[in-house]
Amino acid sequence: MSTLYVILAILAVVVFWFIIAYNRFVRLNRRKDEAWSDIDVQLKRRHDLIPNLVETIKGYASHERELFEKVTQARAQAISASGAAQKGEAEKALSGALKSLFAVAENYPQLRASENFGKLQEELSDTENKIQAARRFYNGNARDLNIAVETFPSNLVAKVFGFKQAEFFEVEGEAEKNPVEVKF
Repeated sequence: MSTLYVILAILAVVVFWFIIAYNRFVRLNRRKDEAWSDIDVQLKRRHDLIPNLVETIKGYASHERELFEKVTQARAQAISASGAAQKGEAEKALSGALKSLFAVAENYPQLRASENFGKLQEELSDTENKIQAARRFYNGNARDLNIAVETFPSNLVAKVFGFKQAEFFEVEGEAEKNPVEVKF
């Protein structure tokens, strides 16, 4: 009879551990999703600022049509991208286009003196900083989930219930790791 109690106790501990591990995975997934939502909010804010910035610069540098199209196309690709890896690549291209746009803007002193342009640059710089913070928050949550998915014995629960690793949201290259530089 005592052997039965020992077996039942061991079984109860295993079931209890599975429940705790499952709940931990649910919590980690929700944190990752919340962190990704923060990135989406900041990227949307960035994408919403870009048309205003382009229109402001167009007023001063109307002959830069090709550059405006490049920025607009990069913005459209960034908006339509899905998943962390694809979004990272699209945002990298958009950052490059924005850097070109700001480089052109530096050639127009009247534009740089414009209050509207200054406010847009300041807002974009603030948004870039928020994107960077949201990226760190997301990647930290993705790392925690990935560790739980990979380590034993929690990887057994991950396999049983289909929990998967999360992609990191990364921007390639040293120049792209910093926010868009705004200077007059």
